[in-house]
Amino acid sequence: MIIDPGARRVDGESVRIAKDVLCARATTKICLPDGLEEVTRALARRGGRRPVVVGDDRALLRVVTLLHRERTLATTPLAMVPVGPPAAVALASALGIPTDAVRAARTVIDGFDRRLDLLVDDSDGVVIGELSVPYGGAGAHPVDAAGPPGPARAGEAAWPADPAAPAADAGPRTGPGAAQAPELAPGRAAGDAAPGANGETRAGADDGRVPRQRQGRESVADRPQPWWSPAARTARTALTLLTTPVAGRAGAGGPPARRARPSLVRLRVEADGVLLADLDHPVERVSVATRPLFGGAPARPPDGAPRSRGLAEVVVYGHVSGSPVRLGARAITVSGPDFHYRADTVTAGPVRTRTWRLLPDAWSVTLPR
Repeated sequence: MIIDPGARRVDGESVRIAKDVLCARATTKICLPDGLEEVTRALARRGGRRPVVVGDDRALLRVVTLLHRERTLATTPLAMVPVGPPAAVALASALGIPTDAVRAARTVIDGFDRRLDLLVDDSDGVVIGELSVPYGGAGAHPVDAAGPPGPARAGEAAWPADPAAPAADAGPRTGPGAAQAPELAPGRAAGDAAPGANGETRAGADDGRVPRQRQGRESVADRPQPWWSPAARTARTALTLLTTPVAGRAGAGGPPARRARPSLVRLRVEADGVLLADLDHPVERVSVATRPLFGGAPARPPDGAPRSRGLAEVVVYGHVSGSPVRLGARAITVSGPDFHYRADTVTAGPVRTRTWRLLPDAWSVTLPR
């Protein structure tokens, strides 16, 4: 069991369940790597054991890449227990691996091995599911609303500090007014606001000008709340969201909002020698998948290139013909000005040319019967 560090931080309970199920039914060796070198060392010393990846899609892709570069991927069946939020295990779910820890662990023991295709580029990178060109940067098509993956993993994002939150030594917080720094009331001298030993203002406490509060009791605002207080700020945010015009609909009496047109990029796309796009006709994006793409707009094969099965599916969006162009191919070459691309969960580039080749039945994964 290769347990990804992020899985232990995000959902330690699922990791524990997977360990208990597998250890109860099989001889298990547990590996807790802290880096890529330790993952490489664990795979090199696995012997005849089956690698079981416990983690998200990135962890699976990392192990597949290492085994491919060792040239042992075709002879090493892989199993996986997905651990993470739904977005982080979307690839595993698309492959048919159960996302429930108990079912996934039982599948490792009782499942069957299914052979799958793999895309390999000229830099020895691998693509399990789908790649998209371009991705990120100016002029790129917004393929994923979540944006390219950053350095922080799920469960590690640092939330920005609330400007209205109290400092670490501000004492007990009993309400919106109690958490803010003391401030003099208008027209009051500095000496009038000196607090007593019991936390209540001595001078001016009963003069009717500003109500005070005693610590530990029911919250009472000691001054009018400014606009940036938490409650007021929440109300302002909600009001802004409710009054913001929606794309394609009339808002605030103005004209209907126009829908932004997608940016076009200049790419030359070749699939098995068939030219799908050239630099003089910009396109929106190019998608390549190891399995048929479901849904989406209808596409037509180019003239003289009938659609094939059992191949990587190449789709060019924004083609000069006006509709997406789809073609099955074993080799895809994309070239043009510096562009980034996204392969599964990894964003790479910039590059000026890249070729991907389909390796049929290149690896196997354990799936439920």
